[in-house]
Amino acid sequence: MTDNRSSATAAGVSVDFDRIVKAFGPVQVLHGVTFSLEPGRVYGLLGENGAGKSTLMKILSGYEQPSGGTLRVNGAPQQFASLRDAEALGIVLIHQEFNLAEDLSVAQNIFLGHEKKKGWLLDDASMERDAGAALAQVGLQVDPKTKVRRLIVAEKQLVEIAKAIARRARLLIMDEPTATLTPGETERLFRLIAQLRADGVTIVYISHKLDEVERVTDDVIVMRDGRFVTRALTADVTRQQMANLMVGRELADLYPPRDAVVQGGAPALRVHNFSVPGWAQDTSFEVRPGEILGFAGLVGAGRTELFEGLLGLRPASGSVEMLGRQMPSQKGWRNPRDAAKNGFSYLSEDRKGKGLHVHFGLRQNLTLMALERYATPWLKPDAERAALAEAVKDYGIRTGDLDARASSLSGGNQQKLALAKVLQPQPKVVVLDEPTRGVDVGAKRDIYFLIQRLAREGLAVIVVSSELMELIGLCHRVAVMRAGRLVTTLDADHLTEEELIAHATGTAHDHANA
Repeated sequence: MTDNRSSATAAGVSVDFDRIVKAFGPVQVLHGVTFSLEPGRVYGLLGENGAGKSTLMKILSGYEQPSGGTLRVNGAPQQFASLRDAEALGIVLIHQEFNLAEDLSVAQNIFLGHEKKKGWLLDDASMERDAGAALAQVGLQVDPKTKVRRLIVAEKQLVEIAKAIARRARLLIMDEPTATLTPGETERLFRLIAQLRADGVTIVYISHKLDEVERVTDDVIVMRDGRFVTRALTADVTRQQMANLMVGRELADLYPPRDAVVQGGAPALRVHNFSVPGWAQDTSFEVRPGEILGFAGLVGAGRTELFEGLLGLRPASGSVEMLGRQMPSQKGWRNPRDAAKNGFSYLSEDRKGKGLHVHFGLRQNLTLMALERYATPWLKPDAERAALAEAVKDYGIRTGDLDARASSLSGGNQQKLALAKVLQPQPKVVVLDEPTRGVDVGAKRDIYFLIQRLAREGLAVIVVSSELMELIGLCHRVAVMRAGRLVTTLDADHLTEEELIAHATGTAHDHANA
């Protein structure tokens, strides 16, 4: 790959934000932000959704321009007209929401906008070879010719990281990079970060997983309400202090107390010998009204695909009962609408891809799964608006405009809207797949207490999560899947992360004898 950047990028990149202001119309989202980044250090950039972190990093990476203030890179004032200008200085942003072309190959995505040529023609062989090397660095074993649409979410995340590596970033911004990764993939990423740091690369690590911030960063920088709050050595700040600084108040009792599950009566959902070809085999479980049942497992274990099979989104076979009534098809439901009519609702892990239509309005998103109530025989906008006003209050959705698009909400508020949407059909069983992915610590607490409230109201709640502490802190029981099979179901009261990982990786016997 021809590198036409200046030799300055061979060294680290230093950055000075000097009284940076950003306004979108009348709304000011950054208020005179001032701090610096030095080469060869890993910075944890912390703050609730809406704190201004992403906007500031978009300014640094050329996606946005400041409304005021000065951005200096290596001591020189800069105002990037585009991301290409920032990339020319070695500054690359890895998006939290994937920025990939689904119908292009992995190699084509990695070199999109930076294509290698042989004369007038694209040098596909060279790009595929170099893409393979970048994929190997992040530990992703896929053919560079594979279309991105065939990848699962975790693999797409690794492609995003490989794309930045291939562009020889000297300042790398990682926005929630481990949200979809397995523990093994996360460990590999941490080793890669350490190597980049040793090579003098500046890294900005944005994450709501404070244990990761504590482990991988040198400094933490906290923003709140569009303002710089503090900067400190990571070793000098506890996780609890980080959380308190982010929300501006003491944040205790992250998880709600667990209520006892009422025994007796039919389970809300009973699944027996259920299979989704290629993903799940002979899976059996049940969940009772008022119970929160967790599903743990590594990426690729078949958790999401199991529930997509129940929804009718994948071919499946087996036995399914709702509240003691056998489903006529013997294999779940024909489609998600059929499932919703029968009391089964599902929140996708892919919030912006499958959970919400982000370019639609809030009320259109909210009522989409219950249109019979709001559009029989004609659409009833007043009823939709009343339902939205109630949901905004009931679920704590922060918005200044009921007519806004879903894209205007922060990640945490989008997740609350998506949750309100899947609850509109008034289900008896709700499956929440990665319900707090990319959500800040304050919004996480809101969602945890909302989940508890749903269980108290008699819903059976299934939580699929890659955050083991989330499952342990929230659920009554945790089912563990490995390689398409449900290997065990454990009471969460005395469960540990180590025990869950041991079952998920097939080393539980070794763990028990250690």
